[in-house]
Amino acid sequence: VQGWCLTIGTELALAADIVIAAKDVRLGQIEVKRGIMPFGGATLRLPRIIGWGNAMRYLLTGDIIKGTPTIDPDGYPLVYFGSRDNFLRIMALDQGDPVELWRAEANLAVEGRWNDDWDASPRIVNDVMFEGAENGYFYIWKLNRGYDAGGNVTVDPQLLFKMPSYTDQLLSDIGPSYPAVSVEGSAVVFEGTVFFANSGGRIVGLDITDIESGEAPIVFDYWVGDDVDAALVVDDEGMLYVSAQYERYLARATELGQLIKLDPSQPDDPYVWGMYSLTSAPAKGGMWTTPVVGDGVVYTVTNKGYLVAVDQETGEELWVDPIGVGAYRGPHHMSSPVMVDGNLILALVTGEIRNYDLTDPAEPRLVWEYEMTTGRIEATPAIWNGTIYVASWDGYMYAIGEG
Repeated sequence: VQGWCLTIGTELALAADIVIAAKDVRLGQIEVKRGIMPFGGATLRLPRIIGWGNAMRYLLTGDIIKGTPTIDPDGYPLVYFGSRDNFLRIMALDQGDPVELWRAEANLAVEGRWNDDWDASPRIVNDVMFEGAENGYFYIWKLNRGYDAGGNVTVDPQLLFKMPSYTDQLLSDIGPSYPAVSVEGSAVVFEGTVFFANSGGRIVGLDITDIESGEAPIVFDYWVGDDVDAALVVDDEGMLYVSAQYERYLARATELGQLIKLDPSQPDDPYVWGMYSLTSAPAKGGMWTTPVVGDGVVYTVTNKGYLVAVDQETGEELWVDPIGVGAYRGPHHMSSPVMVDGNLILALVTGEIRNYDLTDPAEPRLVWEYEMTTGRIEATPAIWNGTIYVASWDGYMYAIGEG
């Protein structure tokens, strides 16, 4: 069994005497999210195999945590994360076991389209939380963080603003074959404007200088032609760097490119340059990964299997390193590069970790490569006090440091 194997696929596996599972297998009974019951024997076989409590978790909730949890940036003992059970949660970390303080639901019966879970990591700035959902809506909450008389952290979120990230024109432009308009990447804030993107390829900027009055007018609106799941990146001058996938094969995406630099100060014509990572159907091109900017160079990982260094000013490709060419026909390259202390750390879909020296930013030098796991890596590494932390599809969290 390999890849996604949900609902009846899982039930077929449950009925087998022996199941050989690949490292990238995804099993689950998600019928409850569609208001129906499993009808292929899962309600009987799953409790027998994994126990009653575990079975009820999967059968009754379909719960899978998605996105990267956000630790409160201002020192409050809070963590923010979304899940495939349709809820965005805020948890307190100062009361022994984690305690849920608040949740918000993305309910397609109420608003939105496409899906109802939360992929993006919440962005917290000045006691305001910015978050998009797979229902295609973008939300802004005032958190009202504080402490109670007993010294425990509190929140009292107030919804300040929400908007659909899609328009009738966008739905017409992307067509009916893949009508996804979910907000899956984290928003970015620059000098009173929050920018976010959706899976239809729309990039939106909202003026948030008066957000506590519920006002957030659109000041930037641009279509890049294909799915943008990666987080947007903004540099010190306010330029945006957008990683777009290439899976609809539309003329707009072919024209603009898949790594795109935009100047929001020129909203009528913001296009600066584009770097191209095109494929022919059914192979998927472009990038699922978030780029990183430093020392005049933009580093990006393409789904075709290349780490690329691009000139920040001109968009010229300066250097290319193959990291698993051809993997775009199977697993996607989803782990974003991380730059720290003159090094570029990259996790590969094939299970390795690489470290590049950036003494010459335009020509990174591979210092070491470590085969960490035979499982796929989609997560972006986190680096703290000289240790690299990353999770894999094999179900393990790894920490890598000097031997």
